[in-house]
This record gives sequence, structure tokens and C-alpha cells, in this order.
Amino acid sequence: MITDTTTFLEHLQTQRALYRYKLPSRPDAGRFIDQLMRLMFPVTQDCRSISQHVEETYQHLNQQLVCLLQPLEKNLTESPTVVTERFFERLPAIYDNLLFDAHAIADNDPAAVGIEEVVAVYPGFYAIAVYRIAHELLHQNVPLLPRMLTEYAHGQTGIDIHPGAQIGKAFFIDHGTGVVIGETTIIGDNVKIYQGVTLGATHVAKSMAQKKRHPTIENNVVIYANATILGGYTVVGHDSVIGGNVWLTSSVEPHSLVFHQHQTDVRMKSLEVIEPINFVI
Repeated sequence: MITDTTTFLEHLQTQRALYRYKLPSRPDAGRFIDQLMRLMFPVTQDCRSISQHVEETYQHLNQQLVCLLQPLEKNLTESPTVVTERFFERLPAIYDNLLFDAHAIADNDPAAVGIEEVVAVYPGFYAIAVYRIAHELLHQNVPLLPRMLTEYAHGQTGIDIHPGAQIGKAFFIDHGTGVVIGETTIIGDNVKIYQGVTLGATHVAKSMAQKKRHPTIENNVVIYANATILGGYTVVGHDSVIGGNVWLTSSVEPHSLVFHQHQTDVRMKSLEVIEPINFVI
């Protein structure tokens, strides 16, 4: 037990040398994500924007990503500069996928008044966008930073998407708070999920780390609020509907309707007869 201040500081100094990874700051990671989002979707105006010129902002973001990757350089398979170049080469494809997502939300949510509202204020779209950015960095074997980015989005939106998940086109998260999508989840195209949905694992043992632990959701599936779908062997067949509050640990065939059956009793309250009270003055 460390009780002496000098010993405590010496201990911290020793610990610094033992860390396997060195990481960029979380505020810097958050600023990078938000500036990148404003570059791709300049719907909102930022009084502190670096520049109104797209090319200048683009170059600045390249430099920011190199800076974020530098603490991880020893753990990268390529230099921070090369990883950055490859990431930005993939940015047009990421942008195209995000347009599919935004249109899916705008076209299917009757409360949405247009693409501008979706990209500016919808937490589901923001969480999906950060996931797609982080997923690309993970695909380039960048450690830890992708998770840092999605956890930043988690803190902003209440939506937890692991960067390792595989998510298809036109993904729609409605409302979103409490959504959890695990690392080995596979989601097809045109999938829509509501708040409180968990796509998780039945076991959390460390020995399962390299195995498929989370479910597969095929194309055109709708999952309603607070449904829980667990297990690496669980497959929700295409064009199925999973109702609210469902607990599912086994596969369902395509075109299935799965719902939680419950009974709600409505009764009249018993009326008590209240005797009048006579006051004597």
C-alpha cells in the first residue's frame, strides 16, 4: 500500500514506462471527429472554424490525424503519414455510405423535415458516422484510437457501437439512447433499430475474445425498442420484425414476426364511501 507521496510519484513514473500503448488526448480525438463531420456536412456554422476553404480544412485534418496517430506509432503496421493518406483516400466511400444512412433516416422517419435536420441533430446519424470513420481506421490496424472515437460518440449520444461491428448500407437508428452494438455484430442493408436495443453476447469470458459473440442481422430487418438479441450463432433472417422487449437467443427464419406477449389488466379503483364531517363552531 502506497502512503508516502514521494513513493507514490516514483510509482507513477515507473508506470509510465510500462504502458503498452501511448494515446492521444480524448479532447483532440473529439475535435478531429467534429471538424471532419463539419467538412463533410457543412450544415451548421462554427464560429471557431479554422477556415471556410475546403482544401485548407482538408489539409489541416490530415495533419490532425497524423498527430493523433503519432503516440501509437510503435504499434502501427505503417507510419502515421501512410495510414493517414490511406484513410483520406477512403473518405469519399465513407461519405457515400453516410449519405445512404442520412437518406434512410430522412425517408423513413415522419418526424424528419429533411437531410439537413438529420445530419445536424440526429444522434443516430452522428453515432453511425463516427462508427464508419472509426471502422475504417480499425480496418487499417490502428489500435485503441477507433474505440476512443466511438466512445466519444457514445458519450455524446448514449449510443454504443463497437468499431469492429460490420454494418451495411442505409442503417437507421431511431431515437437511439441505450443502443448497444457489440464488436462481432454483423448487420445487413436497410436495417432499422430503435432505442434501447442490445445486440450482445451470451457470454463475456475473455476466452471468447477472438470468436463470433454477437448476432447477425440480415437485410431489411426492423428491431423495436428495448429488444435484446444475443449470441454469435443467432441470425435474424431478412425482412423480419422483432418487437419491443423481446429477448432472443436463437435464430429466426426470414420474414418472421417475433413479439413479446404480455397481459395488461385495467381495473376500476374501488371507491370508498367518505362519511361527512360535521364541524361545530
